[in-house]
Parts: sequence; C-alpha cells; structure tokens
Amino acid sequence: MNKDIVISCHELSKSYEEGPSPVQVLHNVSMSVAKGERVSIIGSSGSGKSTLLNLLGGLDTPSAGTVTIANQGLAELNENKRGLLRNRHLGFVYQFHHLLGEFTALENVAMPLLIGKCSVTEASQRATEILVRVGLGERLRHKPSELSGGERQRVAIARAIVTKPACVLMDEPTGNLDQETALSIQNLMWELNQEYSLSFVIVTHDQKLAHTMDRVLELTKGKLQEITINNSPKTDKQ
Repeated sequence: MNKDIVISCHELSKSYEEGPSPVQVLHNVSMSVAKGERVSIIGSSGSGKSTLLNLLGGLDTPSAGTVTIANQGLAELNENKRGLLRNRHLGFVYQFHHLLGEFTALENVAMPLLIGKCSVTEASQRATEILVRVGLGERLRHKPSELSGGERQRVAIARAIVTKPACVLMDEPTGNLDQETALSIQNLMWELNQEYSLSFVIVTHDQKLAHTMDRVLELTKGKLQEITINNSPKTDKQ
C-alpha cells in the first residue's frame, strides 16, 4: 500500500438482519484517504454515511470487504489491538460532543493519552497545550456544562487530535451549532489540517462545508461516487 494512504477500505459491504430478509446498507464501497487530505461524505438520511464512518473507524464490523488503517488490516486484529490502533492513529468527533460531564475540559482531553499509557504529568501537559491551541486556555478547569456549544465542540476536537492521529473521523461536527459557531469550528479544522497534516473524513449534511473539502463523495443506495468540485466530471468510485 502507498505509505501516504492513512486509511482505506476495499469492496466494503454491510447488511443487517431485520425481519425476514437482510437489509443491505453498503454495497462494495472502496475509498482511500491520503495524508493531509480532506474528504467529505454526503448523502440522504439513511444512506449509510454513519455506518461507513463506523466501519472505517473499526467501531463496527463489515459483512464483507476490508478496512486498512496505517497499513494494518483491521480484520487481522483482535478487539484489544483494534482499540490500540484506533487510539494511536484515529481521532473521532461527533455532532454531540460525548464529553464526560463529571470531568473538566483538561481531564476529558487527557483521557485518550492516559488510555494510551502516558503518565499523568505528560497527559496533562499535552492536553493543556492542545486546549490552548484551540483557544480554550482559559477554560481548562471548566466542565462541559459550564461551556458553550462551540467550546464543547472545541474540547471534542482537542480530544480527537491530542494523540496526534493520522486521520480524524467526524460525524456532523457542525450539525448542532449555529452558523457563526459552525464557521469558527470549520476554520479551526482547516488550520489544524495545515499545521499537523491531519487528514479529515467528514460526514455532513452541510453542502457548504462539504464543498470546502479536497474531495466530495456521495453515498446513494449504498454505493459511493465522487462528485463534482469546480465543475470536474463525476468519477465512479466502484
């Protein structure tokens, strides 16, 4: 595999047993994301966007096909090793921040480092640095309930990147924010992309956000296509 490819899938399919016959959500989906690349995935509700993101992140198991992260096939690993691979190479951000309410911003961001066996001192230092970077240096000791929606999402982004992952997977990261706050979060993501060569894979309904990306992929009836940016022709990804 190309060493610059940070995450990929090949002939990925997913079906669920519902009622008398299985429901096919994804059909032979193949895609790859290079280092520093920004990719959006769009599609109607129920098209399989979040399912694809969960499969790419190793949070769900495909019915067929393969997912590769940092040149390592997920199917070759047990659950413990998959967890370690996710912690080392991937970050996750969701529409709802999923911060732990009883912990401060600093403690929430330090958590992935502690799981990765960093010392408390190192985890605290690195978490502080990244929170300062995302503009929350004055909010380290605040709990999620004491932060605005935009601040909570910044904490979630800081938590996602504190381990210096190769790729951040985002599911509707601005979907619960007002327009001004969403734009500030979008700008922050692009700054981090430039500074750290972070790759982003973003599932979104926001067409404006989607079309600021390097590539736009659309899921329709479980199949993935690359669609127009700057009047480029469509390219079938199957």
